[in-house]
Amino acid sequence: MRPILNFSQRYTRHSANHGFTIVELIVVITVVGILAAGAATFIRNPTQAYFDVENYANLTDRADTALRRLSREMRNALPNSVRATTNGADSFVEFIPVTAAGRYRAEIGNNASDNPLDFAASADSFDVLGAPVNVGAGQQLVIYNLGVSGADAYEGTNRRALATTGNLSSLSFSGGAFPQPSPSSRFYVVGTATTYACDMTNRRLVMYSGYAIQSTQPASISALNALTTGRQIASNVTSCQMQYVPGALQRSGIVLVYLGLTQDAARVNLMQQINVVNSP
Repeated sequence: MRPILNFSQRYTRHSANHGFTIVELIVVITVVGILAAGAATFIRNPTQAYFDVENYANLTDRADTALRRLSREMRNALPNSVRATTNGADSFVEFIPVTAAGRYRAEIGNNASDNPLDFAASADSFDVLGAPVNVGAGQQLVIYNLGVSGADAYEGTNRRALATTGNLSSLSFSGGAFPQPSPSSRFYVVGTATTYACDMTNRRLVMYSGYAIQSTQPASISALNALTTGRQIASNVTSCQMQYVPGALQRSGIVLVYLGLTQDAARVNLMQQINVVNSP
């Protein structure tokens, strides 16, 4: 006859038949850990590759945007105003942006009211040929900038103060006669200077703009900070160098820019050649 078990006896027998021993638990945990480690290995590499590609694309876009901006503004530079220097690991390229340009009347035409530019006068007015030009407060007139002594906008030998502002068909200046005329009768209106600086101490590319034109190029970050506040163009810069190869009057100068950025394991290095028109 089968013995009758009470509740505690039945529960004990059930637990003994269906429970896990500590050895079994350890084995299961070990096996699960091995499987998890293997799965993580297969998942990690594609995941890391995805983030590397994303970082690389981000760095390329940032570097390309910075170089395009530099190129766009440099092409608007006053002819023969680009100058570059290096100070330790930092390099600098400076130029004078043109705000307006046109052609001046060089001689009297068929109209008795024609007003040509007199290169013997220390203060004069002249007709603007073509569309009027917009002149802002504090802007100056530059004619035939060669970037050499006696015809250098930085030293002021061919840069004169404009007397009036607005949308003008006639310009007036003072401060001395211009040293020599432009073969193409060109004039330029300028106001301030701009510098792009490789600040390798802080690993960034910085633009300084809107400061007064200096006879001597600011050749340090501290000198530029004393003139104006810089705007960061690119960060995480690992390499940055800017050089200028001046051209003759009939060809363009070239600004060479080398820019390297890094983010995590991704790194990108770009080089840009910027043609600068030097015909004044």
